[in-house]
This record gives sequence, structure tokens and C-alpha cells, in this order.
Amino acid sequence: MRVFSAIVASGFFALANAAATKIMPLGDSITGSPGCWRALLWQNLTTHGKTNIDFVGTLPAQGCGFTYDGENEGHGGYLATNIASQNLLPGWLSATLPDIVIMHLGTNDVWSNIAPATILASFSTLVDQMRASKSTMKIGVAQILPMNPSGCTECAARVVAFNAAIPAWAASKTTSASPITVVDQWTGFNDTTDTYDGVHPVCIFVILHN
Repeated sequence: MRVFSAIVASGFFALANAAATKIMPLGDSITGSPGCWRALLWQNLTTHGKTNIDFVGTLPAQGCGFTYDGENEGHGGYLATNIASQNLLPGWLSATLPDIVIMHLGTNDVWSNIAPATILASFSTLVDQMRASKSTMKIGVAQILPMNPSGCTECAARVVAFNAAIPAWAASKTTSASPITVVDQWTGFNDTTDTYDGVHPVCIFVILHN
């Protein structure tokens, strides 16, 4: 699971101490409904000895076949641009006080044909808000999953263009105190066989790619 590898390899747990490290999964329905990749991430982390963790968010866990720490901020249908323009993130941050944010966001923006530069400007706003909550926030940003929904013949190419713009944006926004790690969630994912609608992952993909 690439998110697990990125979190461990990036040194996110260098901040670990007596208090549990708080991790906020932030995104849309891919993160929250039910977002069983979060359940498997929690399972992988705890299996590999990262037990002093607390997944946080204002939304509860959903069923994924086993008990896990599943609080999250996976809001179905939400756009990154709207989360930023409506100033939603500061309230979620103040309610949960995460140390790490892992973000798979932008799918609905791309689907809505919003330009990559506009989406990334919203990402910058969100990162600034994360750092206002905690100056040493560790941030994981996904290059989003492929998608090819019915009625959007251009969506697949739009995802490619958006993902291609993320590394340069992240390099310009990362800091030593609050690093941004780009996580490639696109490579190896097939939107025909690994989703049930061209967008949302089927559980079998999550299980087999654990």
C-alpha cells in the first residue's frame, strides 16, 4: 500500500512521543465512503509496530470487515476548491488537532473541469491552514486515482494533467519543518477493473494491493 510506504519512509513518525501521533485522512468519497484503504493503512501501521497512532476526523468509521480506528474527513462530493473557498478545513483541524494529514483530494474538481492551477491554488490554501494549526504538520498529497466515469470522456486525460502538475507544486510548497510528500496513487490502478463505476475503488482492489 503506497500510502503506508510513504508515511513510514518519509519519517512522519519522527515526531512520535508519549502522546499518540494523530493522522487525519482528508478527501472526498474515495477517502470516506467507506474508504477501506484507511482500515488497511491502520492495520498495516499497527502490524509494523506503529501502534501509538490515532486516526482523527469529525466523521466516523464505516464498515470494512474488521474493527479499526476510522475517524476521517472524507466528505463525499466535496471539491478541494470548495473546501478552501468555504473555509471548512480550519474547523476540522481545530476539532481534531492532527500531526499528519494524508490527502487524496481533487477528483471532484477534475470531474468538474476545474483547471489544475486553480485546484493547486486551493491546495496551497489548505496547506497554509494545516500549518496554521500546527507549524510542523507532516502532509501527504496523492497523485489521484485514474477515473473514467460515464459521461466524462475527458476525465482520464484531465487526471493525467492534474497529477503531472502536483510534484512541482509540492516542491515549491514543501518546507523542512512541514514537509509535503507526494504519493503516487495513479500508477498500477486500472479504472476499468479496479472500480465499480470508473471512479470509486472496489474493495477487492484495496485488499489485493494491501
